[in-house]
Amino acid sequence: MTVLVTGVAGFIGFHTARRLCLDGHAVVGIDNLNDYYDVTLKRARLKELECLPGFRFEKMDIVDKPALMALFRDQPFSEVVHLAAQAGVRYSLDNPDVYAQSNLVGFLNVLEACRHHRPEHLIYASSSSVYGSNSKMPFSVEDAVDHPVSLYAATKRANELLAESYCHLYGLKASGLRFFTVYGPWGRPDMALFRFTEAMLKGLPIDIYNQGRMARDFTYIDDIVESIARLRTRPPLADEPGAGANRLFNIGRGQPVALLEFVDCLEAALGMPAQRNYLPLQAGDVVKTWADVSALTEWVDFHPQVPVAAGVGAFVTWYRQFYQI
Repeated sequence: MTVLVTGVAGFIGFHTARRLCLDGHAVVGIDNLNDYYDVTLKRARLKELECLPGFRFEKMDIVDKPALMALFRDQPFSEVVHLAAQAGVRYSLDNPDVYAQSNLVGFLNVLEACRHHRPEHLIYASSSSVYGSNSKMPFSVEDAVDHPVSLYAATKRANELLAESYCHLYGLKASGLRFFTVYGPWGRPDMALFRFTEAMLKGLPIDIYNQGRMARDFTYIDDIVESIARLRTRPPLADEPGAGANRLFNIGRGQPVALLEFVDCLEAALGMPAQRNYLPLQAGDVVKTWADVSALTEWVDFHPQVPVAAGVGAFVTWYRQFYQI
């Protein structure tokens, strides 16, 4: 099989492509290598992938519809794993146009390419942020998600609705994955674990919002990739022969962890205390996330399970090696 992975130089895209290559699949990865965060890290991920058999990289922006359509025309894909997007809740407050282009126009282009070239399965990244101000816990894929609290969340919900309409109209089969606070080796520098680790090793304070009264369903990257690996072989079932289907899954550990406990784990892994700078809640943030993963477990018999202490320890080991600290 040849699988297309968009956003392949990103955190989840890199790990997904590596797993696919190690499983013996041919992978074409595309990425625009934008400078939202350190491009050196993105290129280092690509260097790792280029050592694997079956991997090929094309620098491309999903907003460029003619280039994307040409890629699909020249290379048939059995599956598409769409992970390219403009990430970050806070960045969306000041840069809305970037999100509209990448997350809306770009995703529409991917759907159009799939419509015309018919891969067997489209897997696309959504986000736990779609739950917005929902107070019912844990978050279920059956819950209404009508009140996003950030533009980023709104674009991800829009992706789910676009996929639903394309599956209905054109018979596509798609799975939308609502990721819950992904962390681990090769992670993004704008995420809390990366920022905290960098600051602590430099002897700087770490900013802890809402006075630390926050909790996240932290999900280790290996659990994310295992979920994708299992789901890609099981497209959603349509109600009628030849019809399409769009199914949503929460991808989380199903166990919210207090932010302060997360910091405790990082202190233990680094062997040093953090200087904690407590701040108010930021615009666009939610206080707590908690995934109901029963849909995932029922569909592919898997439940993310890596404990936070182990995952944080693995990240710290990678960070010290990568930055030679």
